[in-house]
Amino acid sequence: MENRVLITGSTGMVGKGVLLECLDSDNIESVLVINRETVGIEHPKLKEIIHKDFFDLSSIEMELNGYDACFFCLGVSSAGMKKDKYSNITYELTKHFSDTFIKQNPDSIFIYVSVTGTDSSEKGRVMWARIKGKTENMILNKGFKDAYAFRPGIILPTKGVRSKTNWYNLFYTLFKPLNPLLLRSKYVTTTEKVGLAMINILQNQRDNKHLENKDINLIARK
Repeated sequence: MENRVLITGSTGMVGKGVLLECLDSDNIESVLVINRETVGIEHPKLKEIIHKDFFDLSSIEMELNGYDACFFCLGVSSAGMKKDKYSNITYELTKHFSDTFIKQNPDSIFIYVSVTGTDSSEKGRVMWARIKGKTENMILNKGFKDAYAFRPGIILPTKGVRSKTNWYNLFYTLFKPLNPLLLRSKYVTTTEKVGLAMINILQNQRDNKHLENKDINLIARK
């Protein structure tokens, strides 16, 4: 079965890695990416919409219709950010987008890229973990045909993908000789494996909705 998927955040490291796997996959018929700036890729499968305000999707809402899945890779670091602003970008933006997507595609699958250490109880002491947990819970209980929270920890970029954060790229360059060793760890995954896992889960859905690196790596191999 070929799927039509929508990807957000494809100019970021994770989102771009997911996009590349979708373009290479025989199981993906077409891809729509919605970004604030162009991802800079041309491909027969790919359609790109440049849209600045993700809190107002009214002008593009009908173009979101007809998709089997959304791979929501849009996110922001909590570093140096106050609670209200982080919650607005992480929870409110994701809620608004997912509300619009499910309205157009009620029988769809939604995969939200979260992070390891997220607090599903929403009651812990760490601000970002509570807000991520709240966002996960909202997505998982929204009423999609199926939904998942991907919780990657260490992600290594592959296939020429680079982070938008310069010091991350420095880290990846310095530790590249250790990649073969790091990839043996269940706590490490790659952008390629994240993308493959998302694609594979469309064909083989799972009972476990919170997927850590070890789960992502396992699903990517199937």
